[in-house]
Amino acid sequence: MARSIRLDAVLIQAVIAGALSFSHLHDLAQAAGQDGWKAWAYPVSVDLLLVAAWRRMRTDGGNRDAWLWFAIALVASLGANVATAGMLDMNDVPPWLRILVAGWPALAFLGGTLLAHAHAPVPMREPEPVEESAPDLSVGRAPEPAPELPPADPSPQEVGPDPAPLAPAVPVPPALLDHARKIADAHHAQTGAPIDAATLRARLGLSAALADSIALQLA
Repeated sequence: MARSIRLDAVLIQAVIAGALSFSHLHDLAQAAGQDGWKAWAYPVSVDLLLVAAWRRMRTDGGNRDAWLWFAIALVASLGANVATAGMLDMNDVPPWLRILVAGWPALAFLGGTLLAHAHAPVPMREPEPVEESAPDLSVGRAPEPAPELPPADPSPQEVGPDPAPLAPAVPVPPALLDHARKIADAHHAQTGAPIDAATLRARLGLSAALADSIALQLA
């Protein structure tokens, strides 16, 4: 579906004002000695500076440089409109006006460069709200004392009777026990120490359990 274009009074006024201002700037530049394509370049330069300054004003808000260059371009456009309205002899343009027209390209280039490379302001970040923690109103409780242990009984404990000696695990024949006793007596007479289970086992060639049982009965 084709998009419909709605013409209103503001748009029509803008087209008329732009066309008349463009024509007046061309006529003034031509009267100041700029003929041919150069006379047509002047209104283009003024309008471009106006647009650049207006865009910078919309972006930066209260930028002083944007307002300054917008005012310079607006004065150039209004001056051309007034000068070509019969206030100036177009056949005899004064020298100061010729100087202004000749120096306008450099001035417009400077303004456009400054507007194009101006740094955009960094938006200020609002500080984030800090959540205040509620104060701790709880009262600190003292640690509970450790429970007291009952006093130890100073009286000595009664010691029971000595345990009875263990019975031999392996039965020993009486004849073998008598023979082992003779060997143990001889060992004690030679060394002055009682015979142990390992020596009995080596002398008699017995098993470890039987030698331990004999040594237990000889002790």
